[in-house]
Amino acid sequence: MEYIRSGVRELAERLKLSRGPLQIVLGPRQVGKTTGARYVMEHWKKGLSHYATADLTVPPTAEWVSQQWLQARALWARRHSPVLLILDEVQKVPRWSETVKREWDEDGYEKRDIRVVLLGSSALLLGEGMSESLAGRFEVHRWGHWQYTEMKGAFGWDVDTFMLYGGYPGAAQFIRDPRRYRDYVRESLIETAISRDVLMGARIDKPALLRRLFVLACEYGSQVVSYTKFLGQLQDVSNTVTLASYQDLLEKAWLVAGLPKWSGSAVRRRASSPKWLPLNTALMTGLLEEDPEALRKQPARWGRWVETAVGTHLYAEMQRNGGSLSWWRDGNFEVDYVVKLDQALLAIEVKSGRPRDAMSGLEAFKERWPKAKTLLVGTQGIPLDRFLGGWIKDYM
Repeated sequence: MEYIRSGVRELAERLKLSRGPLQIVLGPRQVGKTTGARYVMEHWKKGLSHYATADLTVPPTAEWVSQQWLQARALWARRHSPVLLILDEVQKVPRWSETVKREWDEDGYEKRDIRVVLLGSSALLLGEGMSESLAGRFEVHRWGHWQYTEMKGAFGWDVDTFMLYGGYPGAAQFIRDPRRYRDYVRESLIETAISRDVLMGARIDKPALLRRLFVLACEYGSQVVSYTKFLGQLQDVSNTVTLASYQDLLEKAWLVAGLPKWSGSAVRRRASSPKWLPLNTALMTGLLEEDPEALRKQPARWGRWVETAVGTHLYAEMQRNGGSLSWWRDGNFEVDYVVKLDQALLAIEVKSGRPRDAMSGLEAFKERWPKAKTLLVGTQGIPLDRFLGGWIKDYM
């Protein structure tokens, strides 16, 4: 049975309402953006949709966009009924946003009802075009990594399987074969995202350094490590500013985030050492050289996967609802995650059997910020399957 993500249904409903605005779908590679768009096409009026992708060996020119638009206009002229136009990986087209703006505005002047969806996996390139040319003309849909409820609904996974193998639906078929799983994650997911969405989208003076930074960030997933310490391990003469800029690019490609330290001060948060959060536990598992199942018998290491899974869930919620995600430490007291949503503040500690007094950190945070709420997830707290299957607003 085909599994349809909620974001796909939301996109379909918006397209049915009226012509505008442009619908832009952002998200990592291999999370179903193209599949979702084709689902919308299949349920559109027959013969009144056109799909094209710019994900070609040689990137097309801006004229390619105009040519696809002409085909959509031909469909509209034939029946004067709403036409659906979907352009995939449009960020690969140089100056794509200027052409889209021109064609979109012309349709408005001529009262042609062409409803447009743009798909892309590079937030860096799409973001530049959106801010430069398309202001006031678009809505954004963020289809992030698949979450626990989606992998459970599509593949019947339990929570431990999700925490170990992550939220890439294409990799689900390989989890019984560790080598195939690792090869798929490394080659089809990691390497493709870095080479096409990062290295082709920005000037990178040291691509080997960026790749090594990604590997270290996954090795230190859910841990706080300073850029200075990373420089020592990287054995490179670059500075921390370079590493911070590379981390920002990795985050825009939906690979790794560097969570700031919560202090109540935006300036101090920006200056803190980051907590490294791979945005899908599959990225960590795919880099292992051992059978992933062995992790379940290693409590200390397994705890990092559990904490990362909780972090990715929270990160996805912040992407959906706004708000900020950070971590906190004061002396010996620590909190794994701090969520600020609107005016509400929530401190979260994740416990998976690690020998640490989880409540002392939450109590210290509560003493510092009395209006904050606290939450223990995992052992002796909210069960992991319930937390990963719910909404953070329920606890705020």
